[in-house]
Amino acid sequence: MDVSDLPSRYDGVDSRIPHAWGELHGPDAGPVRLPDRLAWSGPDTFDVSNPRQRLTLYSILLDCGQRTDAAAFMHPDLLRESWPQIRRLTTREITERWERRLPGLRPVA
Repeated sequence: MDVSDLPSRYDGVDSRIPHAWGELHGPDAGPVRLPDRLAWSGPDTFDVSNPRQRLTLYSILLDCGQRTDAAAFMHPDLLRESWPQIRRLTTREITERWERRLPGLRPVA
């Protein structure tokens, strides 16, 4: 198998991004337990009240989660608050797609 035979990590990203802020109804405090398909290596429970754990959780969701995962586990206000740090933890390609879909994420220059 050649590397060129592998799918791009960006295939399907747009279908995994919520269409509107109103889809996000995750908790604003307390623990979140991810399914094994997302937390197959390392911790599976993250306290969204803890900024570091929330950054890890949201980064996993951006990189690997489906739209239903983002809806279930991300809180809109916490996503906005954490976005400047999240932008540094994942690829520009993914963050730019999220920013195009959800107005208000893109930082003001």
